[in-house]
Amino acid sequence: MSLERFISEAISPWMKKDGPDSDIVLSSRIRLARNLKDFTFPILATMEEAKLIVNHISTNLLKNPYNSVGQLELLHMDDLKANVKKVLVEKHLISPHLSEESKHGAVLLSEDESVSIMINEEDHLRIQCLFSGFQLSEGLVLASGLDDWIEDKLTYAFDEKRGYLTSCPTNVGTGLRASVMMHLPALVMTQQLNKILPAINQLGLVVRGIYGEGSEALGNLFQISNQMTLGKSEQDIVEDLRGVVMQLIQQERSAREMLLQSSKIQLEDRVYRSFGVLSNSRIMESKEAAQRLSEVRLGIDLGLIEGISGNILNELMILTQPGFLQQFAGETLSPNQRDERRAALIRERLKLEDVRK
Repeated sequence: MSLERFISEAISPWMKKDGPDSDIVLSSRIRLARNLKDFTFPILATMEEAKLIVNHISTNLLKNPYNSVGQLELLHMDDLKANVKKVLVEKHLISPHLSEESKHGAVLLSEDESVSIMINEEDHLRIQCLFSGFQLSEGLVLASGLDDWIEDKLTYAFDEKRGYLTSCPTNVGTGLRASVMMHLPALVMTQQLNKILPAINQLGLVVRGIYGEGSEALGNLFQISNQMTLGKSEQDIVEDLRGVVMQLIQQERSAREMLLQSSKIQLEDRVYRSFGVLSNSRIMESKEAAQRLSEVRLGIDLGLIEGISGNILNELMILTQPGFLQQFAGETLSPNQRDERRAALIRERLKLEDVRK
């Protein structure tokens, strides 16, 4: 399969769109945790109960599609090869927990993969909506609509005082996790981010790596999300996060402008060195690839590099992950083989950009 065709088939359609402030906010996500009344929660369910839950949910949700989303496709984790599940994790369509630890887990996916409904993850349902750029409000509208549509067909576990009941106490209440993926290279380069992070935490928000809790912040990419789910409405939670993100966008833009004014030649050198390494390397570890891609993307956004799409960071941060490298190769690869393939894929992707000009 050619790289161009592989990219076309591998990258989620929603990722190919340019959303608001997409030079800094790569994506927005709204996730709702829900459980069903009169069914054992997944963490305590037997295998038979877990199967019954998947059947009950999928039977009810596949009958009549949700208008704006269309027909959903059901994927059973037990039927998928390990690498296919890894690819779904790398695309943020399922969680590592659903891939590796859940009992008879499943996922319902929309055609453009902007909606993913995980079944038998930590909770019976994890309703997730993904948008490109800074679109938290749009994500909340879609997630709320889906939530109402599901509640018309299934009965949720709900308490008048505590709200939606969840396996983990930190999700009780609204069950809402709102998050954005931000590219903040200038704040990292100017060493301002370390001063900002404690203030963000004090506001009830948390900053994590690219794959959420426990993951590393690769390529200057940071996931910022709410911690509090109880005592606030969904709208208030989203608005609080939105306000902080808007400030971060402004601070990142100011830091980029400062770099251009005070250290332009040094910044150009750094950006073009990374571009040269990516264009010519024969071996590339994932951490280095993420950092070099981040610097090239910064160069593109600042107009220092022309003729290359800004989507290259979004694409290659996913395509150079282990699951995708092995999917493209059609075989299991050792770590050294993955480093070689990663370098070759990046070189080929950059050459493909030249052909498209």
